[in-house]
Amino acid sequence: MKKLLIFIFLLFNTTFSKSEEKVFNLMGTYAIIDLEDEQKIYETYRYLKHIEELLSDYKEDSEITLINKMAGIKPVKVSPITFEIIKKSLEICKLTKGAFDITVGSITINHRRLKLIDENKAKKLVNCNDVVLDNKEETVFLKKKYMVIDLGGIGKGFAIQKAYEKIGADKGFIAIAGDLKVWGQRRKIGIYNPVNKSIIAVGTNNKDLCLSTSGNYFQNHIIGEKTDILQVSVVYDECSFTDAIDTGIFAMGEKDRKVFLKNAEFGYLIIYQDGRVEFNKKLLEYFEDLTFQPF
Repeated sequence: MKKLLIFIFLLFNTTFSKSEEKVFNLMGTYAIIDLEDEQKIYETYRYLKHIEELLSDYKEDSEITLINKMAGIKPVKVSPITFEIIKKSLEICKLTKGAFDITVGSITINHRRLKLIDENKAKKLVNCNDVVLDNKEETVFLKKKYMVIDLGGIGKGFAIQKAYEKIGADKGFIAIAGDLKVWGQRRKIGIYNPVNKSIIAVGTNNKDLCLSTSGNYFQNHIIGEKTDILQVSVVYDECSFTDAIDTGIFAMGEKDRKVFLKNAEFGYLIIYQDGRVEFNKKLLEYFEDLTFQPF
C-alpha cells in the first residue's frame, strides 16, 4: 500500500515568510516544514528522519526490516514508536475489515520487489491477524515465514502526527508527499485533480486538520478489490488515521465502501474514473470557503 510520491496538494498564502518554510528530502520524497522557529524546523526534520530510520523497509538496519527477517522465527523487541504504529495499523485493519493491511508487504515487497515468493503464496500471507503484539514486552512477531510488514500506507501520516505532538508549536504546517497537517493558522489548501492535473477543490481551513490523498494512477501500488475509484482524499484531526483510511477506502470493494462511508465521522472526497466526484458534509466542516473547480 505504497503512498503516491507526488505533490498532491497545491498550497497557497502561507502565513509565514518564505524563509521559514523549508523543503527536505525524506522518506523517498520531499517534506515541507513550516514553523515560526527555524531551530524547531531542523529539530522536526531530525525527528522525522529518526522515525524513517526505524520504520523504513528499505533500510537494512531498521526495526521493520528486522521484524520482517524474523518472520516465522521469533518476536522482535522494538521501540515505542515502532510498536505504536504497528498497533495503530492493526486497529485500522480491523476497522476497515482488512482493506487496509500492513501485511500486504508479502505482495509489495517479497513478491514484487524482491521476487522471493510467487503471487499466490504472497496473497495467502496477507492477514493482519497473524501479527502478534506483546504489550508488556513491546515485541512484534509475524507468525509465518515470508510475511512482511509494509508501512507505506500509514508511515508518512504517522510521522507527521508524531512530529506535531513532539514539537509543541502553537502553529505550523508539515507535509510529506500526499499527507499534511496544518494547525494554529488558516491556510489555503487545494486538492489535486489527476484528470486534468490541476486542482479539483480549494479552500481555507477553519480548524486544525490532517489531509491525506491516495491514487493509483502512476503506480499500481494499492492492493485491493477492483475499483472504479481514481483518487481518495480524507480529512480528519489525526494524520495516522487519514493516511491509512484513504488507502483502505481505495482498496475496498464497492459494497463494503458504501457501508463504511455511510456514517463516516471524517471528511472525504472521492474522484471516480468516469469523472464523478463524491464528498460528504464532514469535509465541508473543515473549510470556510471550499469551492470546486470545473474539469
